[in-house]
Amino acid sequence: MMADHWWWRPGWRPGRTFLTWHLTFEGQRDVHRLAAAHRAALSVLPGLTLVPDRWLHLTMQGVGFTDEVDAGAVDRIVAAATRRLQEISPFDLTLGRAAVQPEAVLLAGAPAAPAAAVRTAIRAAIGSVMPVPEPADDFRPHVSVAYSAAAGPAEPVRAAVEAITAPPATARITHADLIVLHRDRQMYEWETYASVPVGSIG
Repeated sequence: MMADHWWWRPGWRPGRTFLTWHLTFEGQRDVHRLAAAHRAALSVLPGLTLVPDRWLHLTMQGVGFTDEVDAGAVDRIVAAATRRLQEISPFDLTLGRAAVQPEAVLLAGAPAAPAAAVRTAIRAAIGSVMPVPEPADDFRPHVSVAYSAAAGPAEPVRAAVEAITAPPATARITHADLIVLHRDRQMYEWETYASVPVGSIG
């Protein structure tokens, strides 16, 4: 069964914004190609929120709600992340066949290790300034191409995904973004607070 992804989780409310680190995909035409193939296949189904290219993302690590995190602390986190991410080389991430989860249709990212290294560096940067607000858990990099906006059967969604023949996409990861995120319109939308290079720019 599909379930509504857009219920208001604890702490969230209309108008509230959240600081979080994402990998984003501006100008990544191969990723956009694959996402478009999934949007086309899923557009005939009700109850799905399709993610446009602009808002495609790979969630890395939350920091906290903007009304609870001091601006000076945020800038220190960015500085610490900048130092740590210089030690990681840019890398290619392959997005393959979609999986259907109760709240989303997502593309798994592989290999997982380089993205996990970026996340570890970001968590260390946050931890050098304040407690890291989320557990490390079992990180599985993925990019959601659709969210479920209603309860309903999963079988039609799986059938639509299985019919997609588009080949995998490759993204070149050269930066991580600290963003100010909201979800007021049943979409994750944001403004970029800082874009930090992966690898040395010197």
